[in-house]
Amino acid sequence: MTDEDKVAVVIEGRVKWFDPGKGFGFIVTEAGDGDILLHANVLRNFGQSSIADGAGITVRVQQTARGVQAVEVLRIQPPEGVALVLAEEDQSGFPDDVTSLPLEPARVKWFDKDKGFGFANVFGRPEDVFIHVEVLRVSGFADLVAGEAVCLRIVEGKRGRMAVQVVSWESSVRR
Repeated sequence: MTDEDKVAVVIEGRVKWFDPGKGFGFIVTEAGDGDILLHANVLRNFGQSSIADGAGITVRVQQTARGVQAVEVLRIQPPEGVALVLAEEDQSGFPDDVTSLPLEPARVKWFDKDKGFGFANVFGRPEDVFIHVEVLRVSGFADLVAGEAVCLRIVEGKRGRMAVQVVSWESSVRR
C-alpha cells in the first residue's frame, strides 16, 4: 500500500446499521460507492458506544487492504424525520427549542433497550434522570452502557427530571 492510499478523506453518509455486540457497522453515502466500515473503537473515540440506524454521520475514511474504513468520527446527526413525541402532559413548560437548555454532565446508571428506558445521574445531584429510548433515537444513539459519560438536556416532568436530548461527552466539549 502506498502513502497515497493512506490519506484520509472526509465523507458524509448515513449509518446503514451498527451492532454494538458485534463491534461494527456500516455507513453508506448518496454516491453509493459501497459500504464503509465503522468499527466500535472509532465510534468510542467520538464518545459514543452506539449509533442509531439512519443517523447522519461525517467521518474521515481511509482505503485499506480490506476496503474503505472510517478512521475518525467528526459529527453525528439524528436520523432524518425522527421527532421526539412525548405525552402532552409531559410537555407543559418545555421550551420550543430544547437546544436552549443547558448541557448537564451525567453518567448512565443503567439503560435497558428492551424495556425502552433507563436512568442517569447528573454530577452533583442526588435524583435520577429518566431517559426514554425515543430520546436516544432522536439524539442519534441506539443504546447506552452503564457507566457511560454523557451530557443531557433535562426538563422537569410530572414524575421528575427527564432527558430530552443526549449528547456524547466528547462532542459536548467541542460545542
